[in-house]
Amino acid sequence: MAPVRIGIIAFGIMGERLARAILAHDPDKITLSGVLDPAPAAIERLRRDLPEAPVAASREALIEASDCVYVASPPASHIEHARAALAAGRALFCEKPLAVDGAETEAFVREAEAAGARAAVNFPFASSFAVDQIREWMADGTVGAPRRVTIEIAFAEWPRPWQADAKAWLDRPEQGGFTREVASHFLFLTRRLIGPMELRRRGADFPEAGASERSASADLLVGALPVRFEGRVGGTSAADHNLWTLEGTEGTVRLRDWSFAERHDSDGTWRETLDALPNERARPLVLRRQLDKVAALTEGRPQDLATLREALEVQAIVESILAGDPA
Repeated sequence: MAPVRIGIIAFGIMGERLARAILAHDPDKITLSGVLDPAPAAIERLRRDLPEAPVAASREALIEASDCVYVASPPASHIEHARAALAAGRALFCEKPLAVDGAETEAFVREAEAAGARAAVNFPFASSFAVDQIREWMADGTVGAPRRVTIEIAFAEWPRPWQADAKAWLDRPEQGGFTREVASHFLFLTRRLIGPMELRRRGADFPEAGASERSASADLLVGALPVRFEGRVGGTSAADHNLWTLEGTEGTVRLRDWSFAERHDSDGTWRETLDALPNERARPLVLRRQLDKVAALTEGRPQDLATLREALEVQAIVESILAGDPA
């Protein structure tokens, strides 16, 4: 079979990461058909850092040259690009959230599902090696019956240092904030491993005019199982620290800092798996797995990428948290 041609809309952090992952992949399976970005500085950086990457002249030209379109632009533009790709009969791989308006997102997901569209959302936990380990511990009795999930995320500053160039939208309440950008991944993880969530209490604090939240919290339920989320900017020296902890009747396990699966031993210590990798080293391996699944999606083969429906459920919870009373 011919390689799957993937086109990328927007050459920001995520666009660049996926472009590099495509160029490092087996070219007989996946190729980069083009990159589109309206910002001259982004295209200049693309030509300098990835001179082998083709530059698309327009969105129409990119879609025409692609089998699958990856949308990595700021959230407010996601659905416009997504609809254009699906209308042309292409597969869609989109960043989250699907949109900044819940009603628009719900309408889009209904349309895509009714049309049988080939579409998925980029939640990399769907391909995480550490999550595979958590799932194995859940299956082999290490955890027992789940009793509680706790999500904790913290940042020395927001946006994180490597996102400074995106501050214009990433630190604005309309599209940005850590709840949308980071907490959504852990809510997806909870949805995928534990089940659909019901939001019971939520809140977010916006102390700086015109800026995104500086703290957020929520209590949720998966059936009768409680899920607690806490997030904040400040109170840590870490640029990006996170914990997803699952307590069970037989034991407790957690995912730390994106890529470390750890088990709580009887002596009170946390032990990570011997093959654990820090996120910087794990990320390209996970992206490769994601790309293999994107190829399967495009070719109509089975895969387990995040569905539009899962992304819609996560977005609804995120937006409810942000619209709640101060935490």
